[in-house]
Parts: sequence; structure tokens; C-alpha cells
Amino acid sequence: MTGNTAGKRKKMAAALAAVSLYLEQEEAAMDEQKESLTQSGNTGLSYWGHSGRQEMMDMRRLTQLRAIRY
Repeated sequence: MTGNTAGKRKKMAAALAAVSLYLEQEEAAMDEQKESLTQSGNTGLSYWGHSGRQEMMDMRRLTQLRAIRY
């Protein structure tokens, strides 16, 4: 029984280490992306893109309201 518990603990430790490593890599990639955006002078904001997404949300909302009414 002790060997089984030790095996489970090892598996849990390995899984937690893998998740931790993955999160660190994701964070490093995000930092790298932010740094490249600031160096290029591009903030990543697009007013046209924002306007288009807002329009799509408005149309979906109106469609949902119409579906509820009928």
C-alpha cells in the first residue's frame, strides 16, 4: 500500500511540475510579445477592428432580442 501511495505522489508531483513549466513558458511568451510590440511602436490597438467587433456584438444582440420576441 505504501508503494502505491508513493507512486501516486510521484505522478502528482510530475503533473504539477509539467503544469508549472507550461505556465512559465506561456508567461515568457507573453512578455516577449509585449516587448516586441513596445519596441516596434505598435500598441496592438486597432480602432477599425474594435469598431467591427462592436458592430458584430450589436447585431448578435439584436438578433437575440428578435428571437426572444417571436
